[in-house]
Amino acid sequence: MSKIHVLHENNEWTVHLQNRLDELKLPYEMWHLDEGTLDLSSSPPAGVFYNRISASSHTRNHRYAPEYAESVLAWLERHDCKVINGNRALRLEVSKVNQYMALNHAGIATPKTIVAVGKAQIIQAAKTLDKSSFITKHNRAGKGQGVQLFHSIEALERYVEGPDFDEPVDGITLVQQYIEAPAPYIIRHEFIGGKFLYAVQVDTSEGFELCPADACAIDDLFCPTDSVSSAAKAKFEILNDYRPPFIDKYEAFLAANNVQVAGIEAIQDKNGNSFAYDVNTNTNYNSDAERISGQFAMLELAKYLSTFLD
Repeated sequence: MSKIHVLHENNEWTVHLQNRLDELKLPYEMWHLDEGTLDLSSSPPAGVFYNRISASSHTRNHRYAPEYAESVLAWLERHDCKVINGNRALRLEVSKVNQYMALNHAGIATPKTIVAVGKAQIIQAAKTLDKSSFITKHNRAGKGQGVQLFHSIEALERYVEGPDFDEPVDGITLVQQYIEAPAPYIIRHEFIGGKFLYAVQVDTSEGFELCPADACAIDDLFCPTDSVSSAAKAKFEILNDYRPPFIDKYEAFLAANNVQVAGIEAIQDKNGNSFAYDVNTNTNYNSDAERISGQFAMLELAKYLSTFLD
């Protein structure tokens, strides 16, 4: 029997999709790829395979989930299975360097970034960047992990040489131009089937951990995904009548890289220039924002996956 197979490593991030699959009475099977075995001489089961492996898996003690998933995806692709977000999507998910190079190839601007391996090299990279304010972040991250804003080289040196330095899991730190937005928010653009679904305005006034998943409200003290704020504006707000011209470039970028489901985060500077800085192929959605707007991405995703069933 043909099924929807969901490849993942975090039950909390898949429960909403499971609920929608149940609601539509669709046959599915969850493949948790933290650990396992794979007989490469075997043949995959019938159906469609949707990859939801996250770059932040190591923060849940699932250090080798992406590597194992890469093996599983290679096996599926060898057998010409229908894979949503295959190995190319996974490579983008676990490397911002890969993301930026692919975005630039598609004509999409990204913040000026220098790759650094080694503590001394991080400091040298910041000096080379020659910006009064800059950000450090992990190449392989998620949930805003490792993102730090600095306004001086001296502050960076204290952080790098101090006890709070956050070592990236792959050893690569990115030193990046700080884009100062005229208002404290970024825009996250959601795509399903490679097509634009909606955009979410995300309040960044409480920090850089911008994971929209409902589970983040439990796991991360500063992840702004709580219930709708009593303040005038919610942390996450789906925008109406929003489709800037660069959406076409985003869709072309996804098509060129064989990515079907993604969230692309972008920030606009004071001159109105937009910079994409993160491609999340394990994209999540905020239920409060969706309830207010009446748009439900996991439902649309479940419907999309169902089109590949026999």
